[in-house]
Amino acid sequence: MAKAKAKAAKKPAAKKPAAKKPAAKKPAAKAINPKTGHPGTPTSSTRPEGPVFRGLRTVIYKVDDLARAKTFYSTVTGRAPYFDEPFYVGYDVDGFELGLDPDVSTATPGAGGSCAYWRVDDIVASHGFLVALGAKSLAAPHNVGGPIQVAILADPFGNLVGLIQDR
Repeated sequence: MAKAKAKAAKKPAAKKPAAKKPAAKKPAAKAINPKTGHPGTPTSSTRPEGPVFRGLRTVIYKVDDLARAKTFYSTVTGRAPYFDEPFYVGYDVDGFELGLDPDVSTATPGAGGSCAYWRVDDIVASHGFLVALGAKSLAAPHNVGGPIQVAILADPFGNLVGLIQDR
């Protein structure tokens, strides 16, 4: 028995388990847009509330010589326009629209003479939303034929922002 007590006395005290260090937090991975493969694109769970831009749809260039511009852009795109009227010429370029607008009464050709149009679901709500954020309305929502409505605003920095609702 004396041997057992001596042996027990020689045993080291049971060690307490070491406290686990908290795992280092990894930065959250950014969502990947499945269409573009680019990170950082909001997913449906991070989509902002209110009207939002759905995607670029149209770029319209102001031109002061529609015939010359049509020749140039037909050659550049390798396509004939799908819409060809004296007030507007439109090209379908792989699902996006390139428009030529001869009305230079509101903007002139050259730098600042083009406007990218963002597709929206509700043009009136989107227009109001941008105005509430500080954009200046240059052309209120209006119909340009069929179901297509457009509007143009200047962002707080003076850049033209077009809205288009096509359904």
